[in-house]
Amino acid sequence: MRHFGHIAPEVRQRLFHQQPCEFDANSPARLLAAALGATLYSPATREHLADDILKQAARGVVSMVLCLEDSIDDADVPAGEENLVRQFADLDARDAAGLPLLFVRVRTPEQIPDLVERLGPSVRLLSGFVLPKFTEERGIPFLEALASAEAASGRRLFAMPVLESPELLYRESRVESLEGIARVVDKYRDRVLALRLGVTDFCSSYGLRRAPDMTAYDIHVVASVISDVVNLLGRVDGTGFTVTGPVWEYFRVPERMFKPMLRTSPFLEGQAVELRERLIEHAMDGLLREISLDQANGLLGKTCIHPSHVLPVHALSVVSHEEFGDASDILRPERGGGGVLRSAYTNKMNEVKPHRAWAERTMLRAEVFGVAREDVSFVDLLAAGVTG
Repeated sequence: MRHFGHIAPEVRQRLFHQQPCEFDANSPARLLAAALGATLYSPATREHLADDILKQAARGVVSMVLCLEDSIDDADVPAGEENLVRQFADLDARDAAGLPLLFVRVRTPEQIPDLVERLGPSVRLLSGFVLPKFTEERGIPFLEALASAEAASGRRLFAMPVLESPELLYRESRVESLEGIARVVDKYRDRVLALRLGVTDFCSSYGLRRAPDMTAYDIHVVASVISDVVNLLGRVDGTGFTVTGPVWEYFRVPERMFKPMLRTSPFLEGQAVELRERLIEHAMDGLLREISLDQANGLLGKTCIHPSHVLPVHALSVVSHEEFGDASDILRPERGGGGVLRSAYTNKMNEVKPHRAWAERTMLRAEVFGVAREDVSFVDLLAAGVTG
């Protein structure tokens, strides 16, 4: 699979200076962590889950979480597990190509080896588990269960811990909680693909809920947690992990389109494209702001609960031609000694040593999401992705 693989090759050729790379569930962990993109959550109880997965894959989704935790009622967990096993068997029987990376969000450590055993041969379609309310104390049993299930199945399985517990939110326990989490994930580093932020749970601890025109960064008590998580767990010195952006809760807004300029795109054979009909019901302004702030604060990818969120996340993750040019200049071998150079766009200073880590992160993002051509904007990418 590849990002924007759902659009026609000739359209991709016109959009990208460098095409997004191909990858699959067996690709290196560093690449997969960067490639998660918009991770779409779905309740594991959905009757036609296998069909839903195939449909979303055809629309450009590359990672999904099938949830047995907060998205379903406590009484529905046994049925959800049975449905999950049945739907995986259905997918396996179809031998479908290009499936997203599939993860299961569990409630207890015991579910991990149990589900892996029940999945049988279809476990080959599973990439790992999402671990809820992760702390040092609660996380160790989950990761031990994962290691045991991996050994029993012979299948590489990743963990994606969700950082959402009150201990992490409260000032008096935050540092201790973060340090404990850091110890655990470092011990199981080879199994931890990415860390996910549970901002909805953070807000819940204070009875808060952000409005559609506010981002997580406007809620200061939440923004401070994100900052500290990135500070300790998102470092680029080899000790850090990929940290993904928080969920965006809204997906409908009456009588509003987020950008009038989205009405047309030069990449659709010169035809005026009326995106208002497709996008009018989706709350996009706040989402776009939050995606941009995620990236500015060191996060990559995002938890999504609605398919309409996926394409904006991916389109804003594409590296611009300008970013790519700056990163390439900074990383040239002859620049190893440092120094300062003017951007090829003549609008900024590129200081080789301080900007090197940024350039390396940018190149990894360019590998998985591609590099836009010089005259291609986010709007063009979004328009092409919507029309397929």
